[in-house]
Amino acid sequence: MTDQNNSLQTVICLKWGKRYGSEYVNKLYTMVQRNTKRPLRFICITDDNSGLIESIETRPMPAFELPDIFRYSGFRRMFLFKESLYDLTGDVLHLDVDLLVTGSIDDFFDYKPEANYIVSENWTQPGAGIGNMSVFRYRIGTLTKIWDRFSSDPVGMRVKYSNSQTFCSRTLGEFAMYPLEWCIGFKTSLIPAWPLRYFIEPKRPPAKVRVVAFTGKPDMDEAMRGEWPEKKRIKRFYKFIRPTRWIAEYWK
Repeated sequence: MTDQNNSLQTVICLKWGKRYGSEYVNKLYTMVQRNTKRPLRFICITDDNSGLIESIETRPMPAFELPDIFRYSGFRRMFLFKESLYDLTGDVLHLDVDLLVTGSIDDFFDYKPEANYIVSENWTQPGAGIGNMSVFRYRIGTLTKIWDRFSSDPVGMRVKYSNSQTFCSRTLGEFAMYPLEWCIGFKTSLIPAWPLRYFIEPKRPPAKVRVVAFTGKPDMDEAMRGEWPEKKRIKRFYKFIRPTRWIAEYWK
């Protein structure tokens, strides 16, 4: 029997385009390091590895061969579900770069070890059978039906499904999910309701939380400064937050 306390754990992230700089990957790496008691292999699949910490392994993003509407879409990561992925084997934990790690990542490997795919439940749709792919663990080469279905009709899948995580959830049908309290959204769980957000700083994540995801805007650096970017003037009225100082305690 494998000793889990000494097992090498592989964490992967993806970075492409200009939205997130190397600091997002570097800080994700150091957050993961602080929150594991086991040997770690950390890999970033990217189109630009400049500025990354030397101990971060990098692999090139696959050549972009899809219609341009997919260039910055979550659907672009469907290559993860091909039969092979570089030299990786076994279970890997995928983390988005726009999140905070606030608790042990070892739990994500230990929970339901028999599952070949396990994902955080989408916190805005509890009970709907949709996973939020900010955090998911999967077994390399076991989910090829996701890739096969997408690659046979990419545009059709984008039309049929609103986003890549809904597509994956509906394609798989049945899959395991992490406890809802392990992964939360910053906007949905921590920002006070309007108009209290004008006066009260976003609250800290509860003790049971392992990951806080910053989907959409604001990103971590913006939230620290109290910025919530919004192009439409009418939405700026309620898209307001006070500087979230506690983020700096984790995002480093």
